[in-house]
Amino acid sequence: MLNRFQFTRLRPLLRPQAPPQQAPRSPENASARVVCIASGKGGTGKSIMASNLAVARSRMGERVLLVDFDAGLANAHLLLGLAPDFDLGHVMEGRVSARDALVEGPLGMKLLSGGVGRDALVNPTRRELDRLFKALRPMEDQFDLIIIDHGAGLGYSTVAHLAATSTLILVTNHEVTALSDGYALYKRAMMVNKSMRVGVVINRAPDERLAQAGWDRFRTASQRFLGSQPELIGWVPADPAVGHSVQQRIPVTLCDPESAAARAIQKVAEWTPIDHARSTSAFYDRARKSLR
Repeated sequence: MLNRFQFTRLRPLLRPQAPPQQAPRSPENASARVVCIASGKGGTGKSIMASNLAVARSRMGERVLLVDFDAGLANAHLLLGLAPDFDLGHVMEGRVSARDALVEGPLGMKLLSGGVGRDALVNPTRRELDRLFKALRPMEDQFDLIIIDHGAGLGYSTVAHLAATSTLILVTNHEVTALSDGYALYKRAMMVNKSMRVGVVINRAPDERLAQAGWDRFRTASQRFLGSQPELIGWVPADPAVGHSVQQRIPVTLCDPESAAARAIQKVAEWTPIDHARSTSAFYDRARKSLR
């Protein structure tokens, strides 16, 4: 496992020396693929999952943007060891462009940090969200993949994103409360967007048996009451390496890539629908329409 000093010395080697060569995009593929990551309740490890997925996909050669949309309680910058000067609140206020608010993270990925303690982001109006979505739209032309880390629950901005997305990763735990809240989020997602692809990750499970039991409860309730069910992407074991990585502010997929959690997260990053998370129109154009 790398300590922070060792990682700092290696950081230049972990960044691409030049942007990877990208094939020209056809008109129908002009916009980035967008994947939303959400959870029904806090404490599931959703932001750890999102930040590590961004790193893992960057390692795979993609231009990745992580948008921390956790309303007012953002922490992706801490998990990545970054100190942004600007955040989503500044973009929404029109003080800076979305591009100017970006900060570079490990392996060349970019982060647009969420606002910490910003009331406007906790309870945005329709007009404020429309202005923010309009400001974020140009980002789709500059990246291959945009990962959006939502706050727990079903806030206004989360529902608007769910209405627009083609792909959702739902992060939950094996505990009954997490499963219940995760089911509530899935139910709402299906109400606003039945065509989206939904994958579930059972995170921080003590063992495979409990992870499978949790998934069976989720799947059975979904099929019984909704007539549909999401797809199980996989499970991530409870692993002290994750706690160590948070303390070091280095993603576990970088500081301890051979740990059980890092290997499991890498498998989540290889979920095939991520490669096809694109619709016929731009994501934030659809999100703006969902506000009306």
